[in-house]
Amino acid sequence: MDVIIPAVQQLNEAGRASGIPIVYTTTAYAVTHGPNTDMGIWHHKIPVELLKVGSPEVAIDERIAPLPDEQVIVKKRASAFHGTYLSSFLKANGVDTVIITGVTMAGCVRHTTEDAIAEGFRPIVVREAVGDRVPGVVEWNLFDIDSKFGDVEPLERVLAYLNDVRAAAPEVGAPA
Repeated sequence: MDVIIPAVQQLNEAGRASGIPIVYTTTAYAVTHGPNTDMGIWHHKIPVELLKVGSPEVAIDERIAPLPDEQVIVKKRASAFHGTYLSSFLKANGVDTVIITGVTMAGCVRHTTEDAIAEGFRPIVVREAVGDRVPGVVEWNLFDIDSKFGDVEPLERVLAYLNDVRAAAPEVGAPA
């Protein structure tokens, strides 16, 4: 997280300056016990019952906290797209490219990237802004994603891209 958080902070600053939508996700469950759980069967593999809506375990790290007007999507599965309104929100806002950050690389980041391209978006995974418990998992998944599902780019290149987006955007209040 000591590498990922500073990279995400820079990306958020550049994205906000460019006027692009910034969307956060968290995995959380409302009903974590009993026959009506919303965890599916994922809890048979990992302890997702710890991810209770409103608990500290599902909070966005305060160092990269969303602004009041930014979307926070609560998801139930690894992908930010699966079972959420993310694709519709992005399309309604004219987005064609998604910049992906986060953890875990072998789970949430990878599945979000695969679903992004399947939904018709160009996924960009920022090398310095993703992580996992096992470092080798990060490198293998970055290689595989870059080969098949999206572009893996260094932070500086994505920041330059966001600066170009900012420069190309019309000024607020300027004639169209």
